[in-house]
Amino acid sequence: MQNDPILIKITTATQPIVEKAGFRFGEIGTHTSRTIMVKELSELFKHCSQDASRSDYEHAVVEENILGKRTGSTRKLTLQRLSELYGLRQEILLFRILRLWWQADETGHPLLALLESLARDPMLRVTALPILAMKNGEELSRHLFTEALSRGTGERLNESSLDKVVRNTASSWTQSGHLEGRGRKMRKLVRPTPAATAYALLLGYIMGDRGSSLFQTFWAKILDAPQDDLIYLAMDAKRLGFLDMSQAGGVIDISFFRVLTEDERQLIHGTH
Repeated sequence: MQNDPILIKITTATQPIVEKAGFRFGEIGTHTSRTIMVKELSELFKHCSQDASRSDYEHAVVEENILGKRTGSTRKLTLQRLSELYGLRQEILLFRILRLWWQADETGHPLLALLESLARDPMLRVTALPILAMKNGEELSRHLFTEALSRGTGERLNESSLDKVVRNTASSWTQSGHLEGRGRKMRKLVRPTPAATAYALLLGYIMGDRGSSLFQTFWAKILDAPQDDLIYLAMDAKRLGFLDMSQAGGVIDISFFRVLTEDERQLIHGTH
């Protein structure tokens, strides 16, 4: 994407690392045809166990049709889009942690889904800029949304495709709670949970941020909360076992050793 808000944080050395963790870059954009599909993801997770394999998810969606799709082709396409946004594989760090914390924080489901989708869909990421610039109660400007997407995609999308992406991304931001309304969509401040906060901090951590800078990343801004509030939420996340955190002399140290596997720790710390 030409205007990816987080690509500036990626170097040639670190991009393969974050991609292995689950981030996606380039021209891929699930929002040309779907939204973040929070309801579908919730139903899938209700049906499949926490340690389900990729084939388990495929069987549930395609063979058992737990999502109630009318045709076999629609079922397969839904599975493909869910896989693009979330991975649906335990070996993908971002998905494994999402699945782990999903069980512990029902209120945080929409934000957890949005955060991983932002990490994996460059097209959705570019729409974050106009969303974050909006004030609480402000009406969404379709023009600014379209403009941001046009800058991000260049001339790759024709007018009708661009219009569909605008609708889908606006729907995703509505599902996450950042927008409300049907015809006219208004900005609404979300209320982050400990798990959503921990996940946003984890995304920054994987990309190389440390200490207090974790509360100032693109991911942290998605949570619509000042740094002091996020620190309190991180303290709650520590008590729940989502992260490790210490404060001394105004210095904050955060790590995720308790939730990362040995391979994941080596993946992250071998590059920073």
